[in-house]
Amino acid sequence: MAGRVLLGAIRTLRSTERVWRSPPVRDVHPSHALCAGHNKWSKVKHVKGPKDEARGRMIAKFVMMIKVAVKEGGPNPDMNVNLAQLLEQCRNKNVPKASIEAAIKNAEKSKPASRHIFEARGPGGCLLLIEVLTDNSSRSQQDVREVLSRNGGMLSEGARHSFSRKAVVVVPGQNVTSERALELAIEAGAQDVQETQDEDDDAPLLRFICDNADLRTVRASLEELGMKATLSDSQFVPRALSPLDQEQLEAASALIEALSDCPDVVRIWDNIQAQS
Repeated sequence: MAGRVLLGAIRTLRSTERVWRSPPVRDVHPSHALCAGHNKWSKVKHVKGPKDEARGRMIAKFVMMIKVAVKEGGPNPDMNVNLAQLLEQCRNKNVPKASIEAAIKNAEKSKPASRHIFEARGPGGCLLLIEVLTDNSSRSQQDVREVLSRNGGMLSEGARHSFSRKAVVVVPGQNVTSERALELAIEAGAQDVQETQDEDDDAPLLRFICDNADLRTVRASLEELGMKATLSDSQFVPRALSPLDQEQLEAASALIEALSDCPDVVRIWDNIQAQS
């Protein structure tokens, strides 16, 4: 409700100043699942162990994703959107250039791998979507099942229905107020904006959410408005959030960290929210 009131005030102010673009951009519609604001869960999740080991696993997973992207769409990022997005993420995470070039060069020689999404339920009833790249889906599913079982979770069919596939554009959020973030979302044509934090250095980030078909338009509009995108890709966004207490948050964080250590797991989405 507060988001809608604030958006109404912004629109009134802009109408008075006559600075709307023509034609008018779409409205931003905050909802329970996509509620503009900060989720304290971002301060808890994905707390990794020794940085060198975690970084090594991260690089290995990027290498695996690059190989699959090259096999699916070719080695030219200008013609392969998935590869271009991965290379951008690699640059932002400082993945060594030599590792990237080797992954592209050796992609055709690598074992065939396929992408799978496993649906799961975790502590407190939270829902997880676990993306894996593997040459043996049965083995990967068994590995994920065992990690879930050891950490208070289980495979759960139907979890995917609680998520929508959306495009997400991430920009740095330093010195950007919540009001300004909402203004930017309106001007860029995004459906919503969320405040979060970088998992590596806790730097503030803004996630602008839109339909997949609007990804390039929203990103270009944000960059015209002076916001440099650090990531833009398609992600699963929860339709509704699952509030967890502190004990449940810690258990969920431990589960996600354990899943992240699985060699075949490349990304995990959740619908977790810290209880206020």
